[in-house]
Amino acid sequence: MIDLHYAPTPNGWKISIMLEELGLPYTVIPVDIRAGDQFKPEFLAISPNNRIPAIVDHAPADGGEPFPVFETGAILVYLADKTGRFLPSEIRARSRVIQWVMWQMAGLGPMMGQHGHFALYAAERLPYAIQRYRDEVIRLFHVLDVQLGKTGAYVAGDDYTIADIACFPWMMTHKAQGFTLDDYPHIKRWYALLRARPKLQAGLAIGKFVKEPFNDQSRHVMFGARAKEVMGRQ
Repeated sequence: MIDLHYAPTPNGWKISIMLEELGLPYTVIPVDIRAGDQFKPEFLAISPNNRIPAIVDHAPADGGEPFPVFETGAILVYLADKTGRFLPSEIRARSRVIQWVMWQMAGLGPMMGQHGHFALYAAERLPYAIQRYRDEVIRLFHVLDVQLGKTGAYVAGDDYTIADIACFPWMMTHKAQGFTLDDYPHIKRWYALLRARPKLQAGLAIGKFVKEPFNDQSRHVMFGARAKEVMGRQ
């Protein structure tokens, strides 16, 4: 029913988790982002921002032609609406969930991504950049911890929703990035609760990166230079 154009990254995991939680049939189409598959014309036709993941729904609810969706927040909302799960229909509850999805899309994901880039992958170590993004991640952890303390359950309230699915994969990277959850008891409780979900575990198990050295060619492809070359030809 659904093609998932995918690499096993925090953003990719959001959608593999969602599909597993929903039990929808899907086919994984690997996108080798280190080799530059994300810049191929056939992928750009689906995801014009040249970022994974993206989906193509071959059985859309309107019965029309196959429908592509890119950007993880949009994909999560689309799949939730398609199935009537993990996103409330009541207007206020729905808005609360979407607010926290947008918080993840605009804050937690980008800030952890930038911290991870400068702390783990950048060829040149820039202490200012590392500290700048580290401080922002710590601020965001505090925001999430306070919210989870208020709900006593999940990110947007009493129920597990796409807000949790959006946030969890980036929190998965906290140890690799040198953060601890010991100072955030509500996040720590929530993290353990979600980590134990069998369908979430199944989503995380979809595909594995080959642990090859992160070399200059990988940086060239993934961190801007390759994108500039592609855009220069368009």
